[in-house]
Amino acid sequence: MYYKRYTGKLLPQKTAEQPRWVQWTHHSEGKTHCEECLMLDGCFFMASNHPPYPHHPFCHCTLEPVDYAVVLINASAYSDYRKFDPYLFNTTGLQTHNKEKLFKEWGYTIDDARWLQAEIERQARERYVSGQYELGKLNMFGQRINIRVTIPKKDGFGDVSFVTGWMVKPNGQIKLNTPYGGK
Repeated sequence: MYYKRYTGKLLPQKTAEQPRWVQWTHHSEGKTHCEECLMLDGCFFMASNHPPYPHHPFCHCTLEPVDYAVVLINASAYSDYRKFDPYLFNTTGLQTHNKEKLFKEWGYTIDDARWLQAEIERQARERYVSGQYELGKLNMFGQRINIRVTIPKKDGFGDVSFVTGWMVKPNGQIKLNTPYGGK
């Protein structure tokens, strides 16, 4: 994009550099398969924040560049409503985590569960595509990431920020593991 300065000359307009992303690609090539590498296959990561590569000796995976536009188009954050009801708000009384007490302290009840779900998903997607995540545990179930979200206290006095836990899935998707993973 160009713009005119007072001299009438066209000069390049400075734009913010877009984040660089990569896709983890597992190549089978008839070799044995690492369960962790198989779970990473097709997953998008910031080029500066991905699982250790190569992941193990004789790893035959590659990190392929992904256009940021592809990340923006494909990225999604999704969750199962059961992570909020019954789990987070402990509506069955079976949970021993006491997370419902924190949310009650902040003014939230089960009536807010759908809003919390949508807001946590919205913020997680936004932060994921901007690279604001921390790598968590990687095992045969996949790569976990932690994403900090901020919600307003319902009394109108301040915000509360906490970590949410996600699993990275292929093609820029992340799935909620826990809506509250700690301060």
